[in-house]
Amino acid sequence: MRIIISPAKKMNMDTEYPPFASLPKFIDKADRLADYMKQLSFDELKKILNCNDKIARLNYERYQNINLRENLSSAILTYDGIQYKYMAPQVFEDKYFEYIQKNLRILSGFYGILKPLDGVVPYRLEMQAKLKTDFCKSLYDYWKDTLFNELTDNENQILNLASEEYSKTISKYLNPNIKFISAIFGEISNGNIKEKGVYVKMARGEMVRYMAENQIEKIDDIKNFDRLGFSFSQEHSTYDRYVFLMNK
Repeated sequence: MRIIISPAKKMNMDTEYPPFASLPKFIDKADRLADYMKQLSFDELKKILNCNDKIARLNYERYQNINLRENLSSAILTYDGIQYKYMAPQVFEDKYFEYIQKNLRILSGFYGILKPLDGVVPYRLEMQAKLKTDFCKSLYDYWKDTLFNELTDNENQILNLASEEYSKTISKYLNPNIKFISAIFGEISNGNIKEKGVYVKMARGEMVRYMAENQIEKIDDIKNFDRLGFSFSQEHSTYDRYVFLMNK
């Protein structure tokens, strides 16, 4: 089984335990992107990142000095968004790290795909960024089916806890041999399932922690997830969508 999640925009270096275990699989492709980003002017970079001056300045300086092979920290500890705060890997037990290293993969516009203990540096480059170069029309074009092929190598069950921006790098290439289940976290509003961004991110992080704590190896076993007021709804679920509703 593979579990896929999105990266976070906010990143902080964390060299505490555990140290990074390896370099990312597609570091050479990340190097090419880094070289391109380094050549951009401040205004060009800001436009691609679609952010304010403060964030653009921080990342302009990052790209000017970037080195993907030095001063690295584990990916799972470096991303610092809501999902990662609720996952709380900083207080994982060793067996939890072993579990996510085996099963969890982080999708990234910059690195492609990461194991939790891959060594990374802070960067900003969303998968949906309007990056058009002489070697790609977009990051989706740049990665094509590379991430799908890596994710499904000797594996045919995927639990999707990623946003659509990232999950479509996988879902676009699905075939009948792959079981792809998306976990949906929402509430019933006017007869429809409504997802709220913050709660979804919180629940995705909690789901990863839940799976690590319980050493879950079969996707169907996530139906017992009952954290943050969510519980599985058989009524609203389908073959490829497991729906968890917030209890009111």
